[in-house]
Amino acid sequence: MIPVCRLADLPRGEAYRLESDPPVAVFHTDDGEVFAIDDTCTHQDASLSDGWLEGCEVECPLHASRFDLRTGSVDAPPARLPVRTHQVLVEDGMIYLALSEAPPNLPPCGVARLCGGAA
Repeated sequence: MIPVCRLADLPRGEAYRLESDPPVAVFHTDDGEVFAIDDTCTHQDASLSDGWLEGCEVECPLHASRFDLRTGSVDAPPARLPVRTHQVLVEDGMIYLALSEAPPNLPPCGVARLCGGAA
């Protein structure tokens, strides 16, 4: 498990961006739950940690597709693919993350970046 940050350092209703490859967004909901998803919208290279958190959904800041933090599913176009979810553990006031082994659903520009320019 990867240590992310102290729970006390991530206020409710906020997100923390973990600089991994690809980046991961950790969300602390208003209800006190903690979730982690890939930080990149599956439609276009936008940071979901910069989006709007409402309940257990985050809205992409570019084109308003909403992703369920529990399942990664998307509600409507322009995004069509879900984001990858990651296991979160909060222990002794610290947030830990276990990265999913599933392949990420990255937008075309994100795939090109990870593949050294070839999409």
